[in-house]
Amino acid sequence: MQNQPLADRLRPTSLDDMVGQTHLFGKNGVVRKMLDSGRVTNMIFYGPPGTGKTTAANIVAAQSGMTLYKLNATTASLSDVKDVIAQSQNLFGAGGTLLYLDEIQYFNRKQQQSLLEYIEDGRVTLIASTTDNPYFCIYNAILSRCAVFEFKPVSAGEITRALTRGLALLNTENQKNISVEEDALDYIAGIGGGDVRAALGVLENVYSIAKDKITLAAVRDFTPAFTGNFDRSGDVHYDLLSCLQKSVRGSDPDAAVFYLARILEGGDLLSACRRLLVMANEDVGLAYPQAAIYAKACVDSAKELGLPEAAIPLADLAVMLATAPKSNSAYMAYHAAKADFLAGRGQDVPVHLQSPMFRGYKYPHDYPNHYVRQQYLPDDLAGKVYYTYGENKNEQAAKAYWDTIKKKDTK
Repeated sequence: MQNQPLADRLRPTSLDDMVGQTHLFGKNGVVRKMLDSGRVTNMIFYGPPGTGKTTAANIVAAQSGMTLYKLNATTASLSDVKDVIAQSQNLFGAGGTLLYLDEIQYFNRKQQQSLLEYIEDGRVTLIASTTDNPYFCIYNAILSRCAVFEFKPVSAGEITRALTRGLALLNTENQKNISVEEDALDYIAGIGGGDVRAALGVLENVYSIAKDKITLAAVRDFTPAFTGNFDRSGDVHYDLLSCLQKSVRGSDPDAAVFYLARILEGGDLLSACRRLLVMANEDVGLAYPQAAIYAKACVDSAKELGLPEAAIPLADLAVMLATAPKSNSAYMAYHAAKADFLAGRGQDVPVHLQSPMFRGYKYPHDYPNHYVRQQYLPDDLAGKVYYTYGENKNEQAAKAYWDTIKKKDTK
């Protein structure tokens, strides 16, 4: 019986054997081109688990001829880093040393700073990996000395390639000839959410109980309900919320419902509710003001119902927002006004708008059509236009009304 996981036994040893990440390691991949030129620089690899970050570091070290040392920041300390440096000094000048630091986000600022002098004098070439956004979790001085490369979730088609190789290896190791149903293979490839390691783990488990063929039913027995790659405090969480809002803003109800489903199936009801309320005001806005009222009603219903029933009013809301007319005119007007305020403008408000004891204010309700022309902005901003009517029916109707009223005013 093999105790080493299948993913480790199957780990590629060359760039050509890697699955996924063709933008980095394919024939025209930027990292491959760099390696072919003979250059190895300090690098940050970031992306979801099981997408090939460790494999890539191994291959880079082997191809460059450098000695590879591995540390995991979840358990390593500064003394471990110093031990690597001490060992590398004996090899310095004879190929060099590559330090692979996995989960670098678990190193605090001081620990990350300790790496700088070794990176700068060339004693160590650093490859650090993280599943978090490196621009949030890695010290800026480290980032400025590294090339940052994103690892993307591996497509189901690419994972299928790895699964086929994994099945062949299992058959060779066990001297068997077990086959797999095509729909079972596709199912395994899809349930990992782009994680090759997870998919290979499922294959190995199902293989252990198979007699002649791996069936879809057997695979499903080994896999819980799929919730995807979802971390409420990590980048995936914010990426999905961003995708939801951009789909609504882009008036694509199908994409909006898909991303809403991913978020809710991940169990994050409150973030979905909050973001949908934002969209009703930021992206639909004055084109359909009732959207904000409808959104509040749906969100209140969802919170009272709880999951899974909360998905019903939120799906209604997501589709309504995606198919509603769009306007960000008020949102943009606010940010333009905010920019002037932060630039120090408009500090002295007009005297006639201050306390009633100051004379000169004209009460609009005393005039025809409840309107009278007068200055409301501070003197240094008089005449400034922040709000531009949107081209939707609702705002154009308001514009037509006020164009008529204001033209009538001659005072």
